[in-house]
Amino acid sequence: MFLQQLVNGISIGGIYALMATGYALIYSLLGFSNWAHGDVAMLGAYIGFLCVASAKLPFYLSSIAAILGAGLISILNERLAYRQIRKNKAPTMFLMIAAMGLSVTFQNMVIVFIGPKFRTFPPVIPVKSIAIGHVKLGVLDLISLCIVLFAVILLEFLINKTKFGLAVRAASTNLNTASLMGINIDYYIALVFFLSGSLAGAAGVLLGLKYTVYPQMGNVSLKAFIASVFGGLGSVRGAIIGALIIGIMEVFISGFVISGLRDLFTFGLLIAILLFKPTGLFGIEVQDKA
Repeated sequence: MFLQQLVNGISIGGIYALMATGYALIYSLLGFSNWAHGDVAMLGAYIGFLCVASAKLPFYLSSIAAILGAGLISILNERLAYRQIRKNKAPTMFLMIAAMGLSVTFQNMVIVFIGPKFRTFPPVIPVKSIAIGHVKLGVLDLISLCIVLFAVILLEFLINKTKFGLAVRAASTNLNTASLMGINIDYYIALVFFLSGSLAGAAGVLLGLKYTVYPQMGNVSLKAFIASVFGGLGSVRGAIIGALIIGIMEVFISGFVISGLRDLFTFGLLIAILLFKPTGLFGIEVQDKA
């Protein structure tokens, strides 16, 4: 029971991590929490669902379409909603207000054009378990673990071993100085939005497979936001570790205590962090947690 719950927790925490890294990447560059990020994941889930259920595409092609589609939506968000605000040197709060407006807009657009009903992915992945000794592990959980592990390794490679990562780390230190050194800030910000949106699209598909697809499913990104605060806003590695801890603790509380206490624990953890260690586990200096 303990090992099964641990694997389930890592699987759920890994999905949170895909979204939490998007929060961390965008915050490290622009210094605001992108509240529309969860709705990008929701739109990715709908793209994947519609490709499978309506267009009858193979699941792997539908997943690629969802990931790329969510990435493009994220770029459009930055280009149409955030860039001009940033160019005007408006307060960071204006970016957050724009993100909240996008979130409400996306949810209502889906309700109007697709409908408010809960939708379930066709059985593209067998609903069965694999027995390893006395432990039974769900196929979907194992697939989620593999996808999350691949995405995390790829992200770490991009951030630490490539020219893209070097430019992003320089820009996250100081946008103006990086620009003076010849870095095309707008280009790299767009790439970061595409990367974070693609990770959100992957998370949306996994959430849709594990649960259901519906217009408000992006609200689960609150857990990813808490994970990024827990790890230290702006720290990608901290966001991943924070998401895994939250996912594991939620599953253990649901399985061994009372499931109703799961969300109470998560939001209580957020309050405790803000009160006692607002910089998070990795000590990233943050002036505005909102």
